[in-house]
Amino acid sequence: DVFTMGARPIALFDSLRFGSLASSRSRYLLDGVVRGVGDYGNCVGVPTVGGETVFDPAYERNPLINVMCIGVLRLDQLIRGTAEGVGNAVMAVGARTGRDGIHGATFASEELSEESIDSRPQVQVGDPFTEKLLLEASLELIERGLLVGIQDMGAAGLTSSAAEMAARSGSGIEIDVGRVPVREAGMTPYEILLSESQERMLLVSRPGAEAEVQEILERWDLGAVTIGRVTDDGSFRVLEHGRVVAEIPVEPLVDGCPTYTREGVEHPEVARLREIDLAPYGTLESDGAAEEALVRLLDSPTIASRRWIYEQYDTSVQAHTVQGPGCDAAVLRLAGTERAVVACTDGNGRYVYLEPRRGTRTVVCEAARNVACSGARPMAVTNCLNFGSPLRPEVYYQFAEAVRGMGEACRALGTPVTGGNVSFYNETADAPVYPTPVIGMIGLLERLDERVPSYFREPGATILLVGRTYEELGGSEYLAVCHGRVAGRPPAVDLAEASRLVDFLVSASERGLLLSAHDCSDGGLAVALAECAMLADGGAVGVEAALEEEATLPSAGAEGHGRDRRISPAAAFFGESQSRVVLSCADDDVERVEAHATAHGLSIFRLGIVGKRGGRFRLTAAGRAIDVEIARLLEVYELALPRRMEEEAGLTA
Repeated sequence: DVFTMGARPIALFDSLRFGSLASSRSRYLLDGVVRGVGDYGNCVGVPTVGGETVFDPAYERNPLINVMCIGVLRLDQLIRGTAEGVGNAVMAVGARTGRDGIHGATFASEELSEESIDSRPQVQVGDPFTEKLLLEASLELIERGLLVGIQDMGAAGLTSSAAEMAARSGSGIEIDVGRVPVREAGMTPYEILLSESQERMLLVSRPGAEAEVQEILERWDLGAVTIGRVTDDGSFRVLEHGRVVAEIPVEPLVDGCPTYTREGVEHPEVARLREIDLAPYGTLESDGAAEEALVRLLDSPTIASRRWIYEQYDTSVQAHTVQGPGCDAAVLRLAGTERAVVACTDGNGRYVYLEPRRGTRTVVCEAARNVACSGARPMAVTNCLNFGSPLRPEVYYQFAEAVRGMGEACRALGTPVTGGNVSFYNETADAPVYPTPVIGMIGLLERLDERVPSYFREPGATILLVGRTYEELGGSEYLAVCHGRVAGRPPAVDLAEASRLVDFLVSASERGLLLSAHDCSDGGLAVALAECAMLADGGAVGVEAALEEEATLPSAGAEGHGRDRRISPAAAFFGESQSRVVLSCADDDVERVEAHATAHGLSIFRLGIVGKRGGRFRLTAAGRAIDVEIARLLEVYELALPRRMEEEAGLTA
């Protein structure tokens, strides 16, 4: 999709969701998916530089694999998937067509059952080496100006690519399936049209350029066959050795389809969960309970180090990667400039399940915050919207509310939604996954030397917290990991404040005021501080910090759900209040940073100092304290995932 627009892919991000790693099947799936991402990305020569991995029983039967690709192109080399110019040749390029992937699109739109294993032939088989050849050949064809349009044969294969290219141009298209190169004997027109065999492209060449197109493709060891032509009659016509076997107008097939709005109704059980009183979960009876909770959170696979995953990927091929996996966002230099692209992916199914509109606003703001923490200005969004069957009123309600929430957040942040896709029917045996909109956010860093890392850089630096901490435990990782509950309202997000925070982070980095900036999200303040300390430049460092009462509030305002009481210890340590960032700066810059935050209408508080190498992690808040060796936290954090993956000698399906 990226290189067929004339862009060279420079980075991949993978957003993965699986069931609990206590399940041998989830471990098997994680192992296989990570191998697949690594094998394909490494072979095709595009680094995997970031992403996220979430483990929750809600994804036990339906793991989600979302991938974002970033490419770079010269604007004057942009090409679109169009079929223009009556009589121009339509060519099939790349791998031969087989029976794998037939009905792949419809398979993706079915509710899965125990019998779905019979549909495995509908899953395509990829060849990264052919993909690499296609990538280079396509970019050469585009650079030489030999093409009118080009499109990947994706879902529904030749049918969708041919019809869509014609629809974009207001033209017609005629193809002869008898000319399509196949790798299996006896394939019918139906099978050829719907095959989703991988590494295939459909292109329209410029007049008289067919021979040169074929010569270039042959040099890349790829086949290219003229299978049809562009027409002016607005029809999608299919022939088999010259005999018409199908014909339908293009416009109603692509753009004139009927649309409808279904009734959406929230499931009463979700409404009940949202109103559960979480006060009993906020009390940590002793300092030991706070320490134990922090250790359990760092041991949670959703929070723990992903090193076991990303060390199986090539993260630096092409030499664009400045900051890769393990940080808030990836930073990719733009060759020949002082600029860099900064990008990340984010999602939170629990938040969206409990309150779709608020939860999706929160996801968008977190993605923008992660990009801004590196000093970049968030520019645009792409998305993958993962939901159950929209025929269910409760799922349609989730979907509609999530889309509204995304629109509200993107308008507030000035980040247009430039594309994306929707994945429905993610459910098995009437059990849908959490509604999971995944946001891919991209930003621009004007000067690479102004990049701000996520983790502490200098012992003795001052630690500050931007944003207030509220009595908000709903949908938190703490509630799920330490109490086994998914309940309450997700944290409120003030969109105006979220936008001001982005402005502050970008301008502070431009002024060189920050040594580090790290988003507070899963696990709250304690986890964010621990991550800053454990992964500090030069080795883990200690922390001496205190969250003073003036930095906390029992209610998040009009959208809040706290009570008129002091904030609980659990919310102070592990609550996931939004628009918060942990900063570090030199002592000489503290007052300037504080003044700059205040000028942006933000609350900012001094937490403490960065300790010495290998010191202790000390954090006090709401009358409780955590005091533990940073080395112990680091060991738990780094070993959580590999320990679970090695629990069984054999991984089985």
